[in-house]
Amino acid sequence: MCRFVSTLALLLAAVIVQAQPQPFFPVSVWYGGGKARAPMLESGARAKKELWRQDVRQIKAQGFNTLRAWIDWATGEPEEKKYNFETLDVLLELAQEEGLHLLVQVYMDSAPQWLGDKYPAARFVSAGGQVVQSETSPGYCRDHAGIRAADRVFYTALANHLKRSPAFLGFDLWSEPHVINWATPVFIDKPEFCYCPNTLARFRAWLQNKYGSLERLNAAWYRGYRSWDQVEPGRMSTILSFTDYIDWKAFIVDKLGEDLHDRADAVKQAAPDRLATSHAAGVGLFASPHHWEGQSDDWSMAPQVDFYGTSFYPKHSAFIDRDVPWRAALLDFTRSFGYDAGRKGFWIGELQGGFGTIALNVSPTVTPADLRIWTWSALARGAKAINYYAWYPMSSGYESGGFGLNQLDGTITERTREAGAIARVIDRNQKLFLDARPPLAEVAIIYNPLAHFVGGRQRAAVYGGPQGEVAGIERDSLLGIHRALFPTNVSVDYIHIAHLSPEKLRQYKLVFFPYPLMMPEAPAKLLREYVAAGGTLVAEARLGWMNESGKASDRIPGMGLWELMGCREVAIQTGAKGRTTLRWDDTTFPGLKPGDELPGTWYEESLEPLNPAARTVARFANGDPAAIASTFGRGKTLMLGSYLSAAYQSSPTAAAANFFDSLLVWSGVARPIQAANLEVHTLESGVDRLVFVFNHSAKPVESTIRLRMPAGAFQAIDLIDASLVALQTAPQSVEFPVRLEPNAVRVLKLSPRP
Repeated sequence: MCRFVSTLALLLAAVIVQAQPQPFFPVSVWYGGGKARAPMLESGARAKKELWRQDVRQIKAQGFNTLRAWIDWATGEPEEKKYNFETLDVLLELAQEEGLHLLVQVYMDSAPQWLGDKYPAARFVSAGGQVVQSETSPGYCRDHAGIRAADRVFYTALANHLKRSPAFLGFDLWSEPHVINWATPVFIDKPEFCYCPNTLARFRAWLQNKYGSLERLNAAWYRGYRSWDQVEPGRMSTILSFTDYIDWKAFIVDKLGEDLHDRADAVKQAAPDRLATSHAAGVGLFASPHHWEGQSDDWSMAPQVDFYGTSFYPKHSAFIDRDVPWRAALLDFTRSFGYDAGRKGFWIGELQGGFGTIALNVSPTVTPADLRIWTWSALARGAKAINYYAWYPMSSGYESGGFGLNQLDGTITERTREAGAIARVIDRNQKLFLDARPPLAEVAIIYNPLAHFVGGRQRAAVYGGPQGEVAGIERDSLLGIHRALFPTNVSVDYIHIAHLSPEKLRQYKLVFFPYPLMMPEAPAKLLREYVAAGGTLVAEARLGWMNESGKASDRIPGMGLWELMGCREVAIQTGAKGRTTLRWDDTTFPGLKPGDELPGTWYEESLEPLNPAARTVARFANGDPAAIASTFGRGKTLMLGSYLSAAYQSSPTAAAANFFDSLLVWSGVARPIQAANLEVHTLESGVDRLVFVFNHSAKPVESTIRLRMPAGAFQAIDLIDASLVALQTAPQSVEFPVRLEPNAVRVLKLSPRP
């Protein structure tokens, strides 16, 4: 099936060299020496060592324990196999002398000129045949054998050089991975990469592995190729089949995962005891496989390195702040792939340090309170590193003047002091935070990248429907259910549809499948087994309409899921201007009453019950059944004939919030945290429990927090101010009163009494 996660890449991840780095929790600032912006470097590093020492001492004095420096390939290897690591040598010396660690970000997109001269056939080629001449980026296509070999040689040489220093902690091997990075070819209309001969050859090999024969490929693509040399990815939208397009984008995902593995292997062969990490631009929750740069899949990237993570820019360069639930969803999505399959967490590779700029766009002001909330929000989900971007604002480029913790003249800001204070808390409690793990969630949202591919390249729609590359119902559906449940303080996982298994699903009491129009066939059987064993599944309109090849199902819900959901589609239309309303029509559903109106978006799918256990619980304005509740085995299902999650993201209502809350009661989800008007998270660290309490409102909040806890007596200390907190204990729970000022955070350690 089309998994959008590479089986080969997952297998490769298991064979990276074995030695494990020593545990350490870095809280760093991006600093590459002087005021150069990444990935640029100042010249004459050796002569500037003492000048840079002033910065390094300031960084240490503020409380940070790590520098995050960088190297670009063009500077690091100006002539083939002649290396220039002077800047990193100076920074390693300063880090060691001043008692800090050093992380190194590697930028291969800024490639040396000799590389292009030696391998002119390695330039990126867009879908229309336009060749991209590398400037300061994007470098050259790694699918060229010469480039790939040179790429590995550089990583290995760098690892061999850096590992000599005890201050060297490890690498970020690839910042915000795409096929093409840091260059927008404005001379190309609708670019898409890469269509060079080397990538096409790699794609053909991928297809041979998938299909086994040209005859099977021809049947799948509706083609008549006579040799593999004729096979190329499609470039057009057609009325026939778009299986070729799905294969092309699945190949891109696999390719990026395998490339990250190859780079990790290169450094681990040389320095197995140092960290290998990488981080996404903004995670798949907000990205689309359609992205012209070539989009990765977080679940395929994470297994390739010790830690995978994300950039986190809540006020990047927009006029409107990305709100609290938006940030919470991003971090929970990152936590979900960071801890999936036994992994040990995630990193915040870049955390916005100051206001953002892109040319004339300037973001809202970034305050010390912002950094307090953003940082602790990541830590509350189990982040294992925080890397602030950056010590100085950007000194050049279209981001000039933005994203710095401090002023460009060196003035230390209150933002820096706030971030440094958090760094000190982490450093005083290294083992506590390193060992901390999120508790198991009982609610899951299925993340299904195939949902983006209905229609293939043909994406146009009106009335604000599923159109564009990052906007639309795909994203809003994933965000809306999370937004609705956010105030409940119930932990929610995102689970990748390609990673479903009986063992994984068994953990959850409620699984919500938003915008499920197109899905792989294999998970249908797993969902049946999950519900039959006692689980609860809620799915939205047109479940399983198409499979991973873009083929329509005979009936909807497809792939046999009509039996699971106890109903079938009998009519479908788009609501007026893409909106509709479901009027509740059931007296037995917890928390809801007849007449409650629930906003939906896009489709009105009329449903027909198919068994005695299935009943209509909501109707559209015309009286047609709009939602069917049913049972299957020991479990139960709810089929919704529209997209309530996406509607909640754009237009939340009290009735809709009550509906989503009622799903928790209906499915028997526990509520281990009770707190009014506060966000609360817990982490488990050995016998200790970390409790994070946030007040996001503009007013002080007084509340009582009640936590479900193991039996026994506990004591609590606030890690920020070292004060003792009085607990009241009851069987299986503790509670305590709190008063938080606006934008305040409390971080408590609850420990068993001796």
